Amino acid sequence: MEKILVIGAFGQLGSELTDELRKKFGETNVVASDLRSDHPKASEGIFEQLDVTDAGRLAEIVEKYEITQIYHLAALLSSVGEGNPQLAWRINMDGLVNVLEIAREKKLNKIYWPSSIAVFGPDSPKQHTPQFTVMNPTTIYGISKLAGEQLCAYYHAKFGVDVRSIRYPGLIGWKSMPGGGTTDYAVDIYHKAVEGENYSCFLNEGTALPMMYMDDAIRGTLELMDAPAEQIKVRTSYNFSGISFAPEEILASIQKTIPEFNMSYAPDHRQQIAESWPQSIDDSKAHEDWGWKPEFDLDRMSEDIITNLKKNLVEAF
Repeated sequence: MEKILVIGAFGQLGSELTDELRKKFGETNVVASDLRSDHPKASEGIFEQLDVTDAGRLAEIVEKYEITQIYHLAALLSSVGEGNPQLAWRINMDGLVNVLEIAREKKLNKIYWPSSIAVFGPDSPKQHTPQFTVMNPTTIYGISKLAGEQLCAYYHAKFGVDVRSIRYPGLIGWKSMPGGGTTDYAVDIYHKAVEGENYSCFLNEGTALPMMYMDDAIRGTLELMDAPAEQIKVRTSYNFSGISFAPEEILASIQKTIPEFNMSYAPDHRQQIAESWPQSIDDSKAHEDWGWKPEFDLDRMSEDIITNLKKNLVEAF
């Protein structure tokens, strides 16, 4: 039986992925870890406090639970990272090195590490950005992810570490709030709409970005990890696409259910970051190699999020 460690288990992605891994592998076979020990989810299942830059503590947990797979999700995201680039580099890169090293030393079965569309830059094609192209990221987050992709490919080629990766677009879910990314507006906006408030968007009208509903992201991640090793042809990170839209398009989608909702525009420093990123992604390699296909379009996603948020609001009272 696989024994799985999730690092960064209380983040936007980690909180939902941990739940799905426990459904799949069993509660006792998935260890959640995070820097925060006071999170409400720390009492759900097995939990260990972990700073991923502490290689000794990581090794201790791997040995204690006889870990065979690691999902390494801990990172400082694009917007937050720009406020403290030195810390972002240390967490994003030193943490990855520690995970790859323990995988090499202990001969772990598989490693999952997420990359991001932040690896692309202003020189990259904006439409249907291909798997292999010019990158030149402009944020410390993107730079660390690009370096991380090359490091993963190196550890696979040099040491045989089965590390797999996806370049996530903006992830949108209703179960938890995001953690400081440039695409966060597409999560916040639904909460404001359901709570009866209007929304002030930190991106300009017309700023299209690749996005994905969390249900698709979780399913795609597990499909990648389930695929036979010989099908995984890209050992840097796979392009991964769901939906591309601009703020006014998500507004129109929400208004189909909540017609009184409205939005204004007040762009901040994240506008410049967004303008350096692709508007749509070509993920044909993921289709070809391991059968990836998204299920949610914008309107289906909006309907599902609004239904669940309204249900939560009623239950809260």
